[in-house]
Amino acid sequence: MTSETRSAFRWQHLFAAPLIALSFADPQAYLDRYSENDKSKSDLGGSLDAWPTPYWTVDASFATMTLLLAAHDAGVGALFFGVFRGEAELRTALGIPPRLQLIGAIAMGYERVPTSAERDDAAFGAGLSAGRRRAEADEVVHFNGW
Repeated sequence: MTSETRSAFRWQHLFAAPLIALSFADPQAYLDRYSENDKSKSDLGGSLDAWPTPYWTVDASFATMTLLLAAHDAGVGALFFGVFRGEAELRTALGIPPRLQLIGAIAMGYERVPTSAERDDAAFGAGLSAGRRRAEADEVVHFNGW
């Protein structure tokens, strides 16, 4: 993130998080595993294109959600956010291999209650999408057909 982008970032208080964890998936690990003798009959070890669903992404996403839930259970504030800019610089700075798929980042720390002045600040308010209509349950949950 450039200093200009960083200074314009709406949620400045996230930069104070004592821990930011990055979640990655490793597609090659799945090819390697499914090339082994006990899995080779699945025909999933030869190419990522053989997979009907990218389970490396699914599994890493589940692990990320489990980390978020564990943080909550431990009384630690945590939130997930996407890394939309600066991924190349991040990879270079941390020596992250190109084969790993970045799922996103998790900011973690002990929650603090915003002051009364901060509560009126947009940085502590709901995001722009918070006012959007959410789908009703019957629009997304279907039994016996669509």
